Amino acid sequence: MTSLPSPALELSADEARRIALRAQGLLGAPDRRAGVRGVLRSLGAVQLDTISVLARSHELVPYARLGAVGRETVESAYWDGSHAFEYWSHAACILPVEEWPHFAFRRRARAARGHRWHVMEDSERSCAAVRDRLKNDGPLTASELGGAKNGGEWYDWSETKIAVEWLLDTGEVVCARRRGWKRVYDLAERVIPDTLFHDDLDDRACVRRLVAQAGAAMGVATRADLADYHRLRAEQVDEVLADSGLVPVTVEGWGRPAARGGSRPSSGRPPGAAWADPAALTPPPRGRHRTTLLSPFDSLIWDRPRTERIFGFTHRLEAYVPRPQRIHGYFAMPLLSGGRLLGRVDPAREGTTLVARQLSLLSGRAVRPMAEALAEAASWVGCTRVRVERIDPPELAAPLTEALAEITG
Repeated sequence: MTSLPSPALELSADEARRIALRAQGLLGAPDRRAGVRGVLRSLGAVQLDTISVLARSHELVPYARLGAVGRETVESAYWDGSHAFEYWSHAACILPVEEWPHFAFRRRARAARGHRWHVMEDSERSCAAVRDRLKNDGPLTASELGGAKNGGEWYDWSETKIAVEWLLDTGEVVCARRRGWKRVYDLAERVIPDTLFHDDLDDRACVRRLVAQAGAAMGVATRADLADYHRLRAEQVDEVLADSGLVPVTVEGWGRPAARGGSRPSSGRPPGAAWADPAALTPPPRGRHRTTLLSPFDSLIWDRPRTERIFGFTHRLEAYVPRPQRIHGYFAMPLLSGGRLLGRVDPAREGTTLVARQLSLLSGRAVRPMAEALAEAASWVGCTRVRVERIDPPELAAPLTEALAEITG
């Protein structure tokens, strides 16, 4: 590995927190002219997920940064005019179309492996059939191509579904949009602009770009943070850090061991070793903090050890936890206000009522921000009322009810 320079700058934990918030678009005036596409470009990846409570996660991410942008506007910004594509980054994500060349290393790795989860009975015939249908009739969903499942469990894919997903993994096919949450596939050569439709970059160039992009999107990050953002291997990050453009720093308090070792020093670097985007260091982060509810899949908090390190806040998605074992609820959304995570709420919708099934606040100072966030979210999804079912601690129920009444009139 290339020798790494010693850190020249030490950041306080508070400075690092504010840098991270600004880099994620949650501190300072939002760039409304750039809009949803600007959010996507700055984050580099917006995670997709099947769960829809208030809205789907890829809608909640720009909402958290821009406010009540229309949901149709969000979808249009992502998919109209070949501005984005769907691929494997932190998970299944919407990615800016400009990043297509930088995922060539992953497409090559998938192709070299020969399969993902499923193995086709006749790969040559099945892939050829998918190519022909898309060429003649595309864009199409898996159902329109001939069926997504064999009739069994959700993972019991049809040969056609396996083929089209394989072609997506290896870059011949792209998800052009979602329709009723189904992927709509088309030939990549028809969707990706000609200037970007190539796999010319070698693996090192691809990884270097993604490490630099992750550093810019996080502002300041440990080596493990950088790896986790686009799901790179630690050794891949090590190979490119020295020429990534990121600068070494140390962060107060980041030397304590994290759940996955994210803040442990590596390669002889000091406790609190981290890397920062030079543009994130000047000027000092200032501006208005956003008060909002965050999707559990928001890139500000999708990495649990980083969230604990920056905010002292432990968060876990409990959607896949058996109901009796849930602590905070099915889809608990953290409350961000004043640059801190102050609580969480498990929301639902009943007609035109936003229901806070379970609401947890860390202290009384979270009451007003939670009321504001609930009222704004309700208005965004077309609800006219907010009903709180359970609150912890219970003595904050009356103040929260009063604050909601005052805000909603």
